[in-house]
Amino acid sequence: MFALLAGTSAARSDALRADIAGFIGGDSCKTCHATQHAAWKGSHHDLAMQTPAPRTVLGDFDNATFTYNGLTTTFFRRDGQYLVRTDGEDGELTEFPVRYVFGVYPLQQYLLPLSRGRLQALSIAWDSRPAAQGGQRWFHLYPDETIDHRDPLHWTGPYQNWNTRCAECHSTALEKNYRAGERSFDTRYSEINVSCEACHGPGQQHRDLALAGKLGGADNAGFATDLAQRGEWAFPADGAIAQRRQTLDSNTQIDTCGRCHARRGTLGDYHHGHPLTDTHRLSLPQSPQYHHDGQILDEVYVYGSFVQSKMHQAGVVCSNCHEPHSLQLRAEGNGVCAQCHKPEVYDTADHHHHPAGTDGALCANCHMPETTYMVVDPRRDHSMRIPRPDLSVMLDTPNACTTCHTDRNDEWALQSLRDWGVRFSDTGTHPARAFAALANGDQRGYPRLAELAADPSAAPIWRAAAVESLGTAADRRALDTARPLLQSPAPLLRASAVSSLDWLPLPQRYQLLSPLIDDDNTSVRLAVAEALAGVPLDQLPEARAAELVALFHEYQDIAKRHADMPGSQMQLAVFLGNRGDLPGAEAAYREALYLNPQLIPARLNLADLLRAQQREDEARAQLALALETDPGNANALHALGLLETRAGNREKALDYLGRAAAAEEQGVRLRYVYAVALHDLGQPGAAIQQLQSLRREAPQNPDILLALAGYLEEQGDIDGARRQAQALLRLAPDNPAYRQLAQRLRAAGG
Repeated sequence: MFALLAGTSAARSDALRADIAGFIGGDSCKTCHATQHAAWKGSHHDLAMQTPAPRTVLGDFDNATFTYNGLTTTFFRRDGQYLVRTDGEDGELTEFPVRYVFGVYPLQQYLLPLSRGRLQALSIAWDSRPAAQGGQRWFHLYPDETIDHRDPLHWTGPYQNWNTRCAECHSTALEKNYRAGERSFDTRYSEINVSCEACHGPGQQHRDLALAGKLGGADNAGFATDLAQRGEWAFPADGAIAQRRQTLDSNTQIDTCGRCHARRGTLGDYHHGHPLTDTHRLSLPQSPQYHHDGQILDEVYVYGSFVQSKMHQAGVVCSNCHEPHSLQLRAEGNGVCAQCHKPEVYDTADHHHHPAGTDGALCANCHMPETTYMVVDPRRDHSMRIPRPDLSVMLDTPNACTTCHTDRNDEWALQSLRDWGVRFSDTGTHPARAFAALANGDQRGYPRLAELAADPSAAPIWRAAAVESLGTAADRRALDTARPLLQSPAPLLRASAVSSLDWLPLPQRYQLLSPLIDDDNTSVRLAVAEALAGVPLDQLPEARAAELVALFHEYQDIAKRHADMPGSQMQLAVFLGNRGDLPGAEAAYREALYLNPQLIPARLNLADLLRAQQREDEARAQLALALETDPGNANALHALGLLETRAGNREKALDYLGRAAAAEEQGVRLRYVYAVALHDLGQPGAAIQQLQSLRREAPQNPDILLALAGYLEEQGDIDGARRQAQALLRLAPDNPAYRQLAQRLRAAGG
């Protein structure tokens, strides 16, 4: 959603522009770089954000109307201004001036001003596609939902705020300037759009060297980084795929693009040329943002997909396929792929099995299928994978075959590939199966994830996802996998290894992670701060305590820079809670909920914090508010059930826990807890029935097996209990508790 939500300025003038040290503006570049500047002119980067004028406003402002949720919005002009009459923060129809236009194609949004320096992206957008394609109309970004002024997704809410969500990637040299005490912004930038210095960095030193005749190539160009990593490629004598002549030794170019073309969170100030993980925290290819096989699901943009790909591992960078100034593809159709894949081998019916000239013969349609976001904006999956209907059959992941052939099913697609002679040798061992198993509480995926995390030939982002998922095992396998990755040269792997060890006892955690307190990568240091937040400083030598104090200050300073973001406030609250600062944690949770009253995880965490302080009535009130927001929320129902259990309200507790179990959509934890509650509250038969049902869904979940063994033994079903114990031993033959249980059951009853 946020890729096209960005831009700022005032009507008729760019009121938010400011002189920012070192930045001289893109017009300063065009004298020496006329070709590149001309290519950039008119690009989506150039048009990312503009002031409103007849040449920039694409939407119909001739008293056009659009009705959504029973309310009619009017778009009109008066005295040269572009105006919108729509529902404001109080739900009442109010007149707003258009301060900036945001984006250009396939849709354009409009930024409207609110108090405290906020600019907000209107959720009614203009479809700028041709009329023949269904465009030239007003439409709502959430057509299937009922969004009103009380919803954080409303255009006046936190998730449509330009200052926080959009501005960094739609303008150059942004300074957000959030004032937490006033909850206000004084946002500024050097240029309204994505200009030369957004990617290359501040240009003053480069210009000064050029004017002095002192430029000396990439090493003395006056920039912090060199983005020219396209490289030279050649076909081997007997090969059909080109290879890079020189090994790509850094991710500088794609990390620069990834600053905006990635699902990520910002960490402090951006530093041109630094690894992306040093300035941003990346989202890994995990559910619910990605399918279990790594295909895009939520709006994750490009970076997280591309770094999964074989193309990336072969040394391909963004500019191999895209001209970086115009943003256009290097060639039309299959021509862009033919740069490196010989067309006489790959652009043939023998390879793609479709008639030439049809959609099925286009490389991108099979290897980069589209998913449409923001109603009209199709985005291609840049993981560049082959269609896998075999995984679709098992895991319900998408595949390009049935995405195109919508009248067919996955079994048809799989058989079609078999008819073409395509066989998949890794159907049973593909990492997607391990991730999917783990999501359902099935531990059979752990060995495959450990193997993936340790595989140096696998994409680092996949390895990072594997090691973090493996951390849920909370056992020797997780520790043995994570330990060597703490010294990995890849910061992403170090950070994920740190995060995977939060289950370790604190003394052991500190011993393992303390060497990374001064790691040179910000993502790693912040992961260490979170992992060691609970370390009692008074039990450390003074010098070691001072190291942690400095790290904790850095963590809090970065969090405060993003105090306008509900998610950042929630992370800070968790950190402060682990530090033992309960008032600080409570204040951060409440600020997160002020910014977004519907942020249920923050409300649940706040309720848990209150309960831990014996403030049960306040905790119960927070959980009730969560259910007002989402009456069927499984986690809120579960938390209420646990609260009533502790209060001794048995019937209420079972009711809430049962409703939570029924609402659980992924995994088995809530249903498992409900089974335990049934047993503990005097219904062992119902508990066993629930656990047996769960075992069919997650046959190797040790918690389910252990509970079943105990409950069956209590009921006198020793044979049934023995079967569960044997299943536990097959899972972990060396587990002493499982061996002791099996021995006792063997001895029972003769």
